Amino acid sequence: MRRKLILALALALAVVGAGTAQQKEIRVLLANHPYGDLLKAAIPEFEQSTGIKVNLEQYQESQLSTKLATEFATGSSTVDVFMTRPLQESKMFYKNGWYLPLSGYDFSDFPKNALSVVTFGPKTYVVPIVTEWQVLYYRIDLLKKAGIAIPATLAELEAAAKKLNSADVAGIASRGKGAAAVTQLSSYVYNFGGAYLSKGKAAFDSKEALEGIKYYGRLLGSYGPAGVTAMSWDNIMPLFQAGKIAMWTDASVFYGQIIDPAKSQVPQENVGIANLPAGPKGSHPFIVVSWGMAVSKKTKNADAAQQFLAWATSKDMAKRGLAANITMARDSPWADKEVLTKVNPSLVSTRAFAAKNGYPYDRPYMSAVGEARDRIGEVIIESINTKGTSAKLEAMAKDKVKAVNELLEDTGEYGVE
Repeated sequence: MRRKLILALALALAVVGAGTAQQKEIRVLLANHPYGDLLKAAIPEFEQSTGIKVNLEQYQESQLSTKLATEFATGSSTVDVFMTRPLQESKMFYKNGWYLPLSGYDFSDFPKNALSVVTFGPKTYVVPIVTEWQVLYYRIDLLKKAGIAIPATLAELEAAAKKLNSADVAGIASRGKGAAAVTQLSSYVYNFGGAYLSKGKAAFDSKEALEGIKYYGRLLGSYGPAGVTAMSWDNIMPLFQAGKIAMWTDASVFYGQIIDPAKSQVPQENVGIANLPAGPKGSHPFIVVSWGMAVSKKTKNADAAQQFLAWATSKDMAKRGLAANITMARDSPWADKEVLTKVNPSLVSTRAFAAKNGYPYDRPYMSAVGEARDRIGEVIIESINTKGTSAKLEAMAKDKVKAVNELLEDTGEYGVE
């Protein structure tokens, strides 16, 4: 009898032990992004200090969004913690109840505008990780050789692109691949006085927005790299690193990769960063929370998941990120003198400029943003392919505005600011 009791107790302890071990294991999904790479390299530190095993998966950004949405929608997900794009998916993920509210997290080290896109009602659901703003990357040596000053206006940018353009080196580059180009076009549209949405309605068919779209098309169609309408940042970066592009407008977060001597043939001293040149309505680059981190509402390992979240989004990790030229969302690294000794001063100054003059959106902020980007992307490609001269561009934009408004109506967001 006693032996049976001992065996029963041993079995019970084994079951409890197995349950405890299971709680010490979490599934984490990260993006193929500089910060995702930094976390991946540091995860062994977390595992050693906590005893929590991290089952890591890493995906290209659109693949990550699709995988998360598919798993959550089907109820089959075992995801505990994941990187997420607030402007791309937070409205939809929040409405569908896929985020766990982060009631115990200290958000005092984050800018209010960064929290505005991840807060719904009284609760915040995502920790901002990376803030990005649009900048002009340029080849210091090429501009100097051509006798060109750093462009301060869009007119000067176009003139410089024309002069620098050759059979071997494209004068200018920016994303041209349909939906992917929407984020980078946004600042050009703002600089002409336009917007994607206004008062909860699509507005990219306005005169001002169309001028920005035409300019973008003329610039890239005339002086961009061959095949630019099939290019996003991951296609353009290798060309810049290979010395095939003289100027490039894109997100600030890529600077660290651009100057990585293991990847780039262009010496760091030949890479400059400047504010996006001003248009008729000034310079208003986007400054957005491009990536955040969240916990799944359905997690069965909430304590371990939130422990990982706290570590992955901590002040220490933010300092490491900024030291690696990743433009972190937290305020404190930008005030850390030791960290700033490792950061290009132009990265700091363009952030300050964007914070003062920029807009917090680089795409339509709506639930059906993916579909909206597809529609706007068609207009962008038409503009690039015709160098901004398409006779049907205005009608096409009006047609796509109607389509985006229908998307807003379907989600109950039409006319809602």
